[in-house]
Amino acid sequence: MRTPDLRISCSPYRAGLGVRAVILYVYLSVGTSMSANLPYETRPVIDFRDPAQGQAWTSVDDRVMGGVSASQVTVTAEGLVFSGEVSLAHNGGFASIRAQPHGYDLVGATALLLRVRGDGQTYKLTLRTDDAFDGVQYQARFATQGGEWIDVGLPVTDFQPTFRGRTVEAPALDPPRIRIFGVLIADRQAGPFRLVVESIRARF
Repeated sequence: MRTPDLRISCSPYRAGLGVRAVILYVYLSVGTSMSANLPYETRPVIDFRDPAQGQAWTSVDDRVMGGVSASQVTVTAEGLVFSGEVSLAHNGGFASIRAQPHGYDLVGATALLLRVRGDGQTYKLTLRTDDAFDGVQYQARFATQGGEWIDVGLPVTDFQPTFRGRTVEAPALDPPRIRIFGVLIADRQAGPFRLVVESIRARF
């Protein structure tokens, strides 16, 4: 008697496994693609094309510690203009501007988005979570391209706690606690500088 061909009897089972594998592959591929491309929400935080938004900003340069760097902040139709000159004399080397303390609706924010036109130098966005003049501030660095408008994305996790230019141990940045926004140029970049900030937005 001829023995039945087991491969033929098992083929429906194998075919079933093949179909299941294809379905699973498609499901995972489509699911991953969809989750990666889910739209995120952005909200305006500060739009400097509104002149009122830039009135509360002031300069804080290395003169507070004996340096001679100098900066100014002005508001134009393009946005907030941070300009001046950094000097390394007398152990100086930084210039900055900051806003007056203010509350912001940033619960759930995952990144801050800047629209800027710079001069090819590197700047830092600075954030404070209290109203003190001095103390811990969170910094994230961003580069600029000379004379070109660019969009800069700074994840919340990029902000490092610092005190007077040095990294310190402190809790991670908590966006809902942000009270003061600022911009800083340092890192021994001596000479004139100019940065225009059109707006700051938050991504959720």
